[in-house]
Amino acid sequence: MLTWDEFHQEEPLTQPAQDALDTPVLQTPAVQKSPPSTPKAVSTPAQPALETVNKKINGSALEQAIHDLMDLDVSAGLEELEGTATRVKVDDKRMINCRADLNQLVPFKYDWAWQKYLDGCANHWMPQEVNMNADISLWKTPGALTEDERLIVKRNLGFFSTADSLVANNLVLAIYRLITNPECRQYILRQAFEEAIHTHAYQYCIESLGMDEGEIFNMYHEVPSVAKKASWGLKYTRSLSDPNFKTGTTETDQELLKNLIAFYCCLEGIFFYCGFTQILSMGRRNKMTGTSEQFQYILRDESMHLNFGIDMINQIKLENPHLWTDDMREEATRMILQATQLEIEYARDTMPRGVLGMNAPMMEEYLQFIANRRLVQIGLSEQFTGVNNPFPWMSEIMDLRKEKNFFETRVIEYQTGGALSWE
Repeated sequence: MLTWDEFHQEEPLTQPAQDALDTPVLQTPAVQKSPPSTPKAVSTPAQPALETVNKKINGSALEQAIHDLMDLDVSAGLEELEGTATRVKVDDKRMINCRADLNQLVPFKYDWAWQKYLDGCANHWMPQEVNMNADISLWKTPGALTEDERLIVKRNLGFFSTADSLVANNLVLAIYRLITNPECRQYILRQAFEEAIHTHAYQYCIESLGMDEGEIFNMYHEVPSVAKKASWGLKYTRSLSDPNFKTGTTETDQELLKNLIAFYCCLEGIFFYCGFTQILSMGRRNKMTGTSEQFQYILRDESMHLNFGIDMINQIKLENPHLWTDDMREEATRMILQATQLEIEYARDTMPRGVLGMNAPMMEEYLQFIANRRLVQIGLSEQFTGVNNPFPWMSEIMDLRKEKNFFETRVIEYQTGGALSWE
């Protein structure tokens, strides 16, 4: 039997544990204190109540818990874990609507997904590794940066600090649940962590530079060109973030496919490029080098995310050709064109005049060049003829030629964060 001290030191059951055992929370009866009548009194009125509590712990409650376990339908639980198969074969695995055991990682069906997970792990870095002292000095020195340059830094930190949170929410609340392949889920978990690191990096820059955090983090509410991009991305995740949303029909499977195109091809594949080009251009001019280094690490991560997302999209198309209808192809093309136009508007907003060796018309051509790549990567036709890359140095930093998906070539090799040098 538990003593009073043992009972008092016992850690209370967590709510999930109590729910699982179907045991009500034990309420210790209130102890009515009374003044001692004689020095001989060694027991208190609480003892009978304590014996009752101990009896409940050791008696009926324990018996009921054991009884409930005996009634547990183990086969139903296993069926939920394993689907229709007790041992998973490679051919049982599918990207969506798979009934095979999602907890069984191997055998791999998509080696490219596991390789990307390993590359992501080797690519690890943390914001505090980057020295921000030069940026702090430059930012606080009057006249060291032009007003246009300061606008670029503030606008981009404002957009990206929110955008990566939107991507992470979509991954955690929607994509992870609906993608039914364990090796792909493994990479999605890694990506979600990297999105958290990116948000941390933006916060680290904002805090280091002593910016108004309320202004920067609320920019997606207050600046039209920033708000439009965030709003456009959110509309493609509203239905999927509903916990009752399920794939399994042509309509819902196409909803998932649209979400993947919106977040990988458009948000990460187009919306990020104007800002990255602007910040990295500052770094090339020996300005805001710490912030530029953070963005270079982030761009390297995002390039991997983009490659992975395109591989997933193409794999879903390959396994479910009935989803890739003429209407779906037109919708995907329209989405990429809309994202391109929104990013062009953002470029005009952040660069009202020429700055950093670039201007809005040059950025427009660059974004059209990027859009053509996104279209081709998911099997659609280019929409902008005769456009070129006006910023070849961007290819030197991230090598757009190697932004190919698994169906074209293997992804580029990555270094660990600490090994990447700024040149």
